[in-house]
Amino acid sequence: MLKLNKRELIGFIFTVVIGSLMHFVYDWTGESSVVGIIAPINESTWEHLKLLFYPSAIFSAAAYLLTKTEKNYITVKAFSILAGMLSIVIIFYTYTGIIGRNFLWADILTFIIGAAVVYYMSEKKLKNLQTGNVPGIIVLLGMILLFILFTFNPPSIGLFEDPLI
Repeated sequence: MLKLNKRELIGFIFTVVIGSLMHFVYDWTGESSVVGIIAPINESTWEHLKLLFYPSAIFSAAAYLLTKTEKNYITVKAFSILAGMLSIVIIFYTYTGIIGRNFLWADILTFIIGAAVVYYMSEKKLKNLQTGNVPGIIVLLGMILLFILFTFNPPSIGLFEDPLI
């Protein structure tokens, strides 16, 4: 059984709830370009990684600002978020590659597993990372820049393709 400390459990719940709601925010705002930077603008796998990235990053930033107890907290969280995003991509393309199609329930489960990976990795696996916070800040800012760039100029590969078009 996956066991998380209270802060990580709250972060997991926050990420799953806010990430789920974010799926609809772009439509709710009349397809605002500004909102499209943080919320999915289509059904591509890349766009859905925003559902994990932004809530995890926001929760982690808030937790850091409130505690500031760990010297490498931001870097641990950044690499944990990347691990969660990677797990979503791997699970999604593995199961759809085997079955030949996706299922909504499996996509939701994949997102929940990705969120669990974020908080499990940061609590259990990456705590001993001794790098300071600068690498994590660079990774998070780099991801934000990639989300901005690829939202408006997606490469022509499967990760960025909207299956509904």
